[in-house]
Parts: sequence; C-alpha cells; structure tokens
Amino acid sequence: MKELKPDLSNITDVLRDVLPESKVAAAQTSFLKRLSEETHRFYHGKMQSLPKAGIYGFNWFNVWYTPGVSKVSTTIRDDNEQSYALSNRGNLVAVVSDSTRVLGDGDCTPAGGLGVMEGKAMLMKYLGACDAIALCVNSRDANGKADPKKIIDFVKMLEPSVGAVNLEDISQPNCYRVLDELREACNIPVWHDDAQGTACVTLAGVINALQLTERRIEDTKAVLYGAGASNTTIARFLLQEGLDPDNLIMFDSKGALHKDRKDISSNPDKYKQWELAVKTNPLCLNTMEEAMAGADILIALSTPGPDTIKPEWISLMADKSIVFCCANPVPEIYPYDAKAAGAYIVATGRGDFPNQVNNSCGFPGILKGALMVRARKITDNMAIAAAHSLAAFARRRGITPDNILATMDETEVFAHEAADVAIQAIKDGVARVQLSREEVFTTALKEINETRALVQNMMEQGFIQPPPMAMINEVLQACLAEFKA
Repeated sequence: MKELKPDLSNITDVLRDVLPESKVAAAQTSFLKRLSEETHRFYHGKMQSLPKAGIYGFNWFNVWYTPGVSKVSTTIRDDNEQSYALSNRGNLVAVVSDSTRVLGDGDCTPAGGLGVMEGKAMLMKYLGACDAIALCVNSRDANGKADPKKIIDFVKMLEPSVGAVNLEDISQPNCYRVLDELREACNIPVWHDDAQGTACVTLAGVINALQLTERRIEDTKAVLYGAGASNTTIARFLLQEGLDPDNLIMFDSKGALHKDRKDISSNPDKYKQWELAVKTNPLCLNTMEEAMAGADILIALSTPGPDTIKPEWISLMADKSIVFCCANPVPEIYPYDAKAAGAYIVATGRGDFPNQVNNSCGFPGILKGALMVRARKITDNMAIAAAHSLAAFARRRGITPDNILATMDETEVFAHEAADVAIQAIKDGVARVQLSREEVFTTALKEINETRALVQNMMEQGFIQPPPMAMINEVLQACLAEFKA
C-alpha cells in the first residue's frame, strides 16, 4: 500500500491502491469524518484568541485595560462609529447558528454546530484575514422547536460588538425569516452563506460554463432540482443576471413549481418558493422528463445521491449540457455517470472531483470587502459582483470544461473579490468608508499573506503541533478495514 503523505494530498491514490474504484469516494468520506473527530479531539477545537497589540511590560496593561482604556470607552460613547477604529469590531464576524440543519446531519442540538462554525471561522481567518467567532444559539422553545425570533433578537443584541454576521445551518423556513428581517433591521452586513454564498459561487461557475459552451444566459434553459435556501437564491441571482423566467423550471419534493401549486400558495412557510412559482415555468410542466428535454443547465441542491438525478434525465438535455450536482457528502449523481449520460461540464460540491462549487472561495473575500468599507449590508449586487470577480479571475488564468472555478489555494482571488465587493458597496450607497479598488486589493492581500505567514510560523516554531502520523494511519487502517469487509 502507498504511504499516506502528512498533507493528505494523496489520500485518493492510497485508497485506490487498496479498494475498488466503486468504494473509493465513500471510503474517503468515511476517512475524513473519522480523522476530523480524532484531530478535533487532539487540538480541542481549532480556533483560539491571541493579542494583536504588543505587551512590552506589565505597565502596558494600564494602557490596554484600566485606567487608560477609559478614554476608549468615552470616545466610543460619544461616537459609536469610533468602535470600528478603536476595537477589533471592524474586522470581526460572528458566525451564528442554531444548529438545526448542520451540513447533511440535520438538527445536531445547539452545541452540535460548533465544529462547523469554528471551521467557518478558520476559513475566514486563513483565506480572507477576517477574525471570526463561533456562536451557537439555543433558540428552542419549551417544546424543543426552534424559534426564529430568538435568533433575530440575539443578533440584534450582538450587533454593537461585531462588524458582520454570517448566518449558518439554520433550517427552513426560519433561515428565510431570520435573514430577511436582519438584513433590513441591522446596520451591519448579515449574510447567509448557505443561500447567498452558494448562489454566488454557483453563478460564477455558470458564467464560465456558459462561455465555454458559447451560450448567452438570455437564451438558456435552466432546471433547478431542489427548492431550499440555496436553490431559491440561485434562481434569484440567475434571473437578475438575465435568465428568462419562462426558461426556468424549479423542483421541490412534490414536483415542479408553477402557478397552479395550491399547496405552496396556501403555505406561509413557502413564500420564497411561491414567489418563484408565479414567475417561472409558465407551461406548468411537472415532471423531470418534461423539464429536462432540451435543457442547457441543471443545478441540483437536494438529496445526496448517487441516484437522486437519473442518467436518463441528463440524456434528454441539449448538446454540451452543464450539470451542477452539489449535494454533500455525495452528489446527486457521480460526475462520471453524468458525463456518460452526455453532460459536457459537471460540477459538484466535493474537492476530490473537478469543478468544486466551494463556498470557501466566496465568503472570505466577500466579507473582507464588506468589512473594509464598513458596509451596512451585503446587497444582491455585491454578491453578484463577487460572482463575476470569481469568474473573471478563473478566466484570466485559463478555464477548461474540468476547471471552471477558482480554488482556495489561489490566494489573490480573495483580495480581488474583496476589492470588487467593496467598490460595488460604494456604488450601492451602503459603504461608510470610501476606498479605491487598489487600496482594498493591496490591503486585503497584505493581511491575507500576513495571516498565512503567521500560521506557518506557529507551525514551524512548534506552537501548533502536527497531529501524530501514527494516529492518522490508525484512522486510515480502521477505514480500510470497514470498506474491505
């Protein structure tokens, strides 16, 4: 068996060396889950707080704390905007969740989301140089039901301490209600990455896929499978980008959305779906076979597969069809099956297949740009500007059917995103600070590079210890034993 590298870059090859191809993807998912638990236990989580101001002697605590800090308090009292200059508020994001829909695991209890929220904080810091804190909220009532008003009230009370809020893993329909109210009520950006972030990165991929297949969005027919927070926002962004609503058909678990769906019109929890039902699918097509005939794009964000999307549906699509199947941990159809059925470009949510639709390429740069100009909100225009920034970055370095999107290791993409988002915030009139694109780009890139260098230095100097390879190999052997059986 091949030896596993410490950076895990050859894990797929190691598994392929031992297991049949049909088991590799599932085995890799199992390995990563097992290793995640063991390494989180080893580190006791993955984030910490550290000073960013020097402590040159204990007398400096008289400056950083009492009595000197009294002047900071009274200055902010007299002008709350000074809180951005005199504290870390201007670079601090609260990652807020009630843990009712954690990844594909559903309701994990309030504390169950901490691993994901800390992960979000780590990505924000390492990729976008944004400080972030994980805050899992107990929004349950006496009957154990999540109450959206409790999250809304919590964020409103939290607002004076942070520069932005990233909502995460909140179940439907609460996620819509929470975001809609807080976007209007708060004077800082409130962002829902499951919705706006996924829509932004998906739109970037669609823009480049359309270019590679020589299509105009105005002439494109799109089918969206799944009508949750992600796909309803994707639909909204596609329509704003120029997609003809007559050429959009969206499906939920009961069939296609259209104006005759009385079960949606009478359900107050389905108001987002009803908005789309009345403006799309004018022929009231109701089956996937009808909808997929001649379709150019399929975007699925629904039930993990691999048999959720049928190959025979894809075979009905137009030539050079574009298929995004982004359920995690298993896409609705595996890319090789989609291509065998006729798809030309296939994207998934996984990093071990080509064309990963990865929110981590979006939110760190978007939030950095919003924070740098002290934006009051993140408008749809700002998210769409980020999508175009992502797409343009990938085009500049070259795109192919198997490489349509930027990846996390392309450091400059986040600084470009931040700059383009900041400029759009200024254009939209939601920025408190006026900066040039070059100022945002240069500062963001400098801070991102400094963050990465700091983490690297901490690893090299032993302040962050590597997880023992013996532990990693033990996890690997347990995984192999499971899938060899």
